[in-house]
Amino acid sequence: MPISSSNESIEKLPDGRLSAKTSYLDRDHQHLDTHSPAEPHVHSEGSRKRIINRLSRIEGHLRGIKTMVQDDRSCPDVLIQIAAVRGGLDRVARIILDEHLSECITRAVDEGNIEAEVAALKAALDRFI
Repeated sequence: MPISSSNESIEKLPDGRLSAKTSYLDRDHQHLDTHSPAEPHVHSEGSRKRIINRLSRIEGHLRGIKTMVQDDRSCPDVLIQIAAVRGGLDRVARIILDEHLSECITRAVDEGNIEAEVAALKAALDRFI
């Protein structure tokens, strides 16, 4: 099923993933998977644990911010905590980007699929930045 955005047209695979030859990120799925169905995207166990641990801390921090707002805490205090959450999310993004550059891009070079992988990375960075 074709999906269009920014003058791009892509195909959605039967399993719901987007085809590898696109730089599109749809609004419902933020991770564009450029890996073939035979080679799913996999984070290393250590990396996955670091990402999940950081996201769990961020999740707890967000609940704390919600409580601060419910308790009518001062705006500057809330904003400082929001900045801390943003910093935490930036660190998670850095872990994912580092792994992507060292693992996925290297694999794409080896497989001759570098253009699609770089296009997907550019699209993700455009949305991230």
